Amino acid sequence: MPLIQLAQVTLALGGPPLLDEANLVLDKGERVCLIGRNGMGKTTLLRLLAGEMPPDQGEVVRAPGLRIARLPQEVPELGGLSTLEVVARGFGDEAGRAVAAWHQMEKTGVTGCALTPDQVHDAMLHLDGWGMESAVLAQLTRMQLDGSAPFASLSGGTRRRVLLAQALVTSPDLLLLDEPTNHLDIQAVEWLENFLLTWPQALLFVTHDRAFLRRLATRILELDRGRLTSWPGNYQNYLDGKQAALEVESKQNALFDKKLALEEVWIRKGVKERRTRNEGRVRALLEMRKQRRARRDTPGSASFTISDGQRSGRLVIEARKLTYAWENKPIVRDFSTTILRGDKVGIIGPNGCGKTTLINLLLGRIAPESGNLRLGSGIEVCYFDQHRSVIDPNVSVMENLSDGGDTIRAGGRSRHLISYLQEFLFTPDQARAPASTLSGGERNRLMLARLFAKPSNLLVLDEPTNDLDVETLELLEEQLLLYPGTVLLVSHDRAFLDNVVTSIFIFQENGLLAESVGGYEDWLAQRPEADAPAGEESRKTPSPTLPPRGENSKKAPATKRLSFRENRELEELPPRIEQLEREIATLQTRLAAPDYYRRPPAEINTDHIRLGALETELAALFHRWESLEARSSGPADS
Repeated sequence: MPLIQLAQVTLALGGPPLLDEANLVLDKGERVCLIGRNGMGKTTLLRLLAGEMPPDQGEVVRAPGLRIARLPQEVPELGGLSTLEVVARGFGDEAGRAVAAWHQMEKTGVTGCALTPDQVHDAMLHLDGWGMESAVLAQLTRMQLDGSAPFASLSGGTRRRVLLAQALVTSPDLLLLDEPTNHLDIQAVEWLENFLLTWPQALLFVTHDRAFLRRLATRILELDRGRLTSWPGNYQNYLDGKQAALEVESKQNALFDKKLALEEVWIRKGVKERRTRNEGRVRALLEMRKQRRARRDTPGSASFTISDGQRSGRLVIEARKLTYAWENKPIVRDFSTTILRGDKVGIIGPNGCGKTTLINLLLGRIAPESGNLRLGSGIEVCYFDQHRSVIDPNVSVMENLSDGGDTIRAGGRSRHLISYLQEFLFTPDQARAPASTLSGGERNRLMLARLFAKPSNLLVLDEPTNDLDVETLELLEEQLLLYPGTVLLVSHDRAFLDNVVTSIFIFQENGLLAESVGGYEDWLAQRPEADAPAGEESRKTPSPTLPPRGENSKKAPATKRLSFRENRELEELPPRIEQLEREIATLQTRLAAPDYYRRPPAEINTDHIRLGALETELAALFHRWESLEARSSGPADS
């Protein structure tokens, strides 16, 4: 018997149906990923499956004794509760209070709440509280959590681990996870992946993290315009099948619309034809009109572009031995780097390690305790704040982009706000509504709309991917690749890093940083075995990463002076780099032309391949130039 089954379920929340006669079967041991655009109703479906809301029509059939646990997308405010009590509330609020009070009474002799010791004892007897306490303590140990820590004092990533422990403590038969990787750092995401791969029960999860999705999902479930469609196999199978299905749907809709147009012409013929018209044909036309009104067309795609400013100087940021500490804790130590125009640099590390602090140091917003910073000429910075603090929830979406006007200047021209916001998938009604009504993904899109209207040549993105759907993520990736300026990117999305960045700064212990050329997968291949997370086998033969910036570099062996041929090469590299930059700029301008994609597909494909080859060659030349430049100014071998 299936764990849970939906039969002809319909559910609407004041608008078009989020579920329209939907059917679904979930079996034991499946790991199913639920995907769909923001606002399609994924969270609502999870709540329906968890029994938190009933359907309008249809039937939800659950196996007898089925235990379901749900991890919500938003972290609730649970001020005053300890970690142990939050986890214990997986058994219910009453049980959570009793178990926490009993545990506190065992440690200190007092319950720590309004219940007396006798009341706590009676509650434990009534609820089988000692079995629950054992399960809670075991789960805290398994998840490496401190039960006495106040929940309100924990970081966002640790809070999500606590809520996951709460969901798991009852050993559910079906686990529902809504965006479980939000606010987790990469190490925590990899830990969660490994944990869920060994989870023996059924799993249904929503995620925008494509690497997480590809590693876990055994089946894809798509929610699109009220319809649930199951796609067996992995994510790539879904992408291929979905593209084919959309092409078939487009052709069928075109044929239907053509036939409807012909029938509309027929019904409007003159008086003589109307006297003799076929009443059955009239009824068929009325039914076609009804079908056309009920049809929900494919939702539009975001179509935004980034406004680039004046070209900056070739040198953007030069840092030499930057050091900064907070409350005697080293955040950045002896860090040196050179960032050139067009570099796209990712920054990764555990939550709380100082990634945002590093950005502020590199932008000159905070002064280092020691070291030197030099910023290039003509820099125009646009900053994406992960906390979305610039969004005012009390005013409308439109007013968050302008000071009362109805136009905005974007891409060098004046645009009406409604038209501009539609490129970011906001309807006119949403544009006039307060920003407080927006979901997490919609608030991120509003942040992008604010950011990309401003001309810039240095784009700083601090966790831009949280809550964005996959289609918007892929468009953002495409725009960042076409962006001619420099990018500093903090992200825990491994696929996003692989698709965008040309190098990565990696936070290590005691404020030291390492640098790796390429994306996240390139760093995995380069990092030493000792740096891999516990339990993870190296997927490729490891080779050394670039050395940490700082004291370890002092221990490196002395470099040899350049040979005559290498000196010649060093002199020839700058002109060649400038030439490549001009070729890339010309090609990017060509690709950005409004009518470019009317060209033959073969020509478009050739241009994209050429652009990729030029960018790869440019990255290699920069790397070679930095290597030769460092040796030319370094000490000679003794």
